[in-house]
Amino acid sequence: QLQASGGGTVQTGGTLRLSCAASGRTVTNNAKGWFRQAPGKEREFVAAIGWNGGGTTYSDSVKGQFIISRGYAANTMYLQMNNLKPEDTAVYYCAAARSSFAGSSASLYNKWGGGTLVTVSS
Repeated sequence: QLQASGGGTVQTGGTLRLSCAASGRTVTNNAKGWFRQAPGKEREFVAAIGWNGGGTTYSDSVKGQFIISRGYAANTMYLQMNNLKPEDTAVYYCAAARSSFAGSSASLYNKWGGGTLVTVSS
């Protein structure tokens, strides 16, 4: 029901735009978020966006660097990643929450898509 795409390899300072396509009524109407998992590290929260007019929230590590948005179609979500750094290298996952609340805890999300790999070379 969720599919992330748009990953790739870029140099430091480059940009990428990730997309997440959702299907299914219950997934479309809920908040969604992006998480990432770097090699050898735990999965961490990146950003989230509420649905039905809800707000956005970011981790401190990407605030001012990444922008989360929803598409014109309610079932799409994007993550614009600017000024990428080697420490942003990770597999990025999109997830749908149980409600319209956009929080940072992974426990709020019950549906996860396959990840897309982002590699930032120095």
